[in-house]
Amino acid sequence: MDTDQLIRTLAADNASRARPVGFMLMLALLAAAPVSLLMFFTELGIRPDVMTAMRNPFFDLKFAVTLALAISAVGVSLHLSRPEASLRGFGWWLLLPAGILVACISGEMMMPQRTPMMTRLVGSNSKVCMMAIPALSLPLLAGALVGLRHGATARPAVAGAIAGLASAGLAATLYASHCTDDSPLFVATWYTIATALVTAIGALAGSKLLRF
Repeated sequence: MDTDQLIRTLAADNASRARPVGFMLMLALLAAAPVSLLMFFTELGIRPDVMTAMRNPFFDLKFAVTLALAISAVGVSLHLSRPEASLRGFGWWLLLPAGILVACISGEMMMPQRTPMMTRLVGSNSKVCMMAIPALSLPLLAGALVGLRHGATARPAVAGAIAGLASAGLAATLYASHCTDDSPLFVATWYTIATALVTAIGALAGSKLLRF
């Protein structure tokens, strides 16, 4: 086999391997989702005043933040599944949910408030949030890592951390429908701490499971 043919063969092999990663990640997340959903509806459930809450823009914006995190992290995870990939040019995707959250906080600060800022920040569900998001994330994180094993990342810990972000974003989307604390300050504090925990778990697991 001459050099040109070898290069074409390796390129074709890379292409054939790159395509299934997204499919396998989606399949693994879909397989894990019923576990997280069962945990959610068994232990938490949707808040009883959800129809009224939907009239509050900050309730809706919680989902904009969490879904932006999940979608951007999934995109970066797929990018990092290639051995030559780096975060350069893609890491800014992860700033999107932070930007939405900053805009939400700014909007809330400009509105007249009857509740003190610290009360809105602490909320009434901080302990539940800190336990629920990581717990709901774990099945999704396991699925994400299984899916990403079909790639060939050169940065397993980073890829695992981003998978943790994606899993936490999906879990936080579920939890947001239960949480009665709608202040962006609460989301920025407790959702972020819970997400950071899942990200750390993802980095640790990814460093071992995604090693190529």
